[in-house]
Amino acid sequence: MPSYLSPGVYVEESPSGPRPIESVGTSVAAFVGFAEKGPFHTPTLVTNWTQFTQTFGDCVDGCYLAHSVYGFFANGGGIAYVVRVGDRAGQAGDGKAAGGRNKELPAGEPVALGTFTVAARPGTGADLTVEVADPATESAPEDRFTLVVRQGGKEAERFDVSAKKSTKNYVVGQVRDRSQLIVVAEAAAASALARPQKQSVSLPAAAPPPGTGEALPAVVDAGEYLGAADDRTGIGALEAIDEITMLAVPDLMAAYQSGLIDEEGVKSVQLGMITHCELMGDRLAVIDPLPEMTPRQVREWRQEGSGFDSKYAALYYPWIKVFDPATGQNRFVPPSGHVLGVWSRNDTERGVHKAPANEVVRGAVELQTVVTKGEQDLLNPIGVNCIRSFPGRGIRIWGARTLSSDPAWKYVNVRRLFNYLEESILLGTQWVVFEPNDEYLWSTIRRNISAFLMEEWRRGALLGSTANEAYYVKCDKETNTPQTIDSGQVICEIGVCPVKPAEFVIFRLAQFSDSTSLVNE
Repeated sequence: MPSYLSPGVYVEESPSGPRPIESVGTSVAAFVGFAEKGPFHTPTLVTNWTQFTQTFGDCVDGCYLAHSVYGFFANGGGIAYVVRVGDRAGQAGDGKAAGGRNKELPAGEPVALGTFTVAARPGTGADLTVEVADPATESAPEDRFTLVVRQGGKEAERFDVSAKKSTKNYVVGQVRDRSQLIVVAEAAAASALARPQKQSVSLPAAAPPPGTGEALPAVVDAGEYLGAADDRTGIGALEAIDEITMLAVPDLMAAYQSGLIDEEGVKSVQLGMITHCELMGDRLAVIDPLPEMTPRQVREWRQEGSGFDSKYAALYYPWIKVFDPATGQNRFVPPSGHVLGVWSRNDTERGVHKAPANEVVRGAVELQTVVTKGEQDLLNPIGVNCIRSFPGRGIRIWGARTLSSDPAWKYVNVRRLFNYLEESILLGTQWVVFEPNDEYLWSTIRRNISAFLMEEWRRGALLGSTANEAYYVKCDKETNTPQTIDSGQVICEIGVCPVKPAEFVIFRLAQFSDSTSLVNE
């Protein structure tokens, strides 16, 4: 409490009313796969298709990552993290810098830049230029300058650097740690290093990394996809990004089709995806079926081969045909990327509580297998979400189930709604930690959480004609006993009644005759 030592007028700010709980995002996707360029294993944020192509290149024949990301954005997706795997150089035994970037690979032919040399990183493509410009500030020291990297005439990278080796912004270190396109090396002794003159140089294209020169690696196994959280590689690298809510690994199918990984390897990676989502507790994995499977094969694979049973995963079937700019023709691709885009669009237009089904799959030209109603009658109960074509209504997602055998978590929207509520409440109540554990705190918690759930009920996310039917919040002496308080805990019990989709719509029709006259008699 402030101290008042002399006469005067004092103004104080005091909090009033509940502390609002803000809604967290529900539509942040993560993709793991092969690309023609870009950093390996480092999760890279992209918010549109142009950003993806600038970092990872365009669609590549034989791979599905680019097609899936394009389908994600085309169907309404907005934010995605991309993890590139299949580092041929790493498999060949060459070193890598932190974050998975190639360190000892042969770069392009170096070009002189004063007392330094600059060269293109392997696999970054052609038409690279590097310009030396004046520093951003006029009063900068003489050793400071700006390095501008352009590709195809467009600015791709910019670095404010120094020619002095002892400074934090030393050009060699800054480019090594931050650039995805070039490498800079010393061409003189440390005492002779100086700022290069203003100029612009063109860089010869570097040879691709050892292997085929394509996106598909020569060797790959389940460990390449799964990676490790400690090394920040593969799926394990996604553990550090809390806002991710959806996961897809479309190029698992590319490796399977190329014979790089067998069916057991596919199962290992998909189980790893599910394990990752279950451990994180705030995201769902979308599993792709093997290519060209018939409904009967999918049913057998689901019941006998896969063995998946998780409320944090969903399976969509069949593959869809989309336009492939790499070949100029249509081709079949796994559905996971497009499905994540539909999830995002559904969240934006309707809300996470609405089942992401009966929605058009944008960009889908045809289905690899036409699923009939009778076949879906066998697939839907075992958690296979079918994508079907309807005359006059296009190609639509016609299922909204998880892979869980627990009826309480049968629907995708219920699981995602709880993920959303849990994460929102978790982040919105961080202020509670270390507050005095008394009745005032309990009432404040009840008020804040009730206000948040009231808004969700009004939006239609919770079932009930009144708020009391839709949810309850209990945080009082009953949940917080003296033993609980002595343990440093405050316990709040929350119950919600989620809405569930009208999966089976039944109209009962009957004939009847007008017997009013007979009744009146």
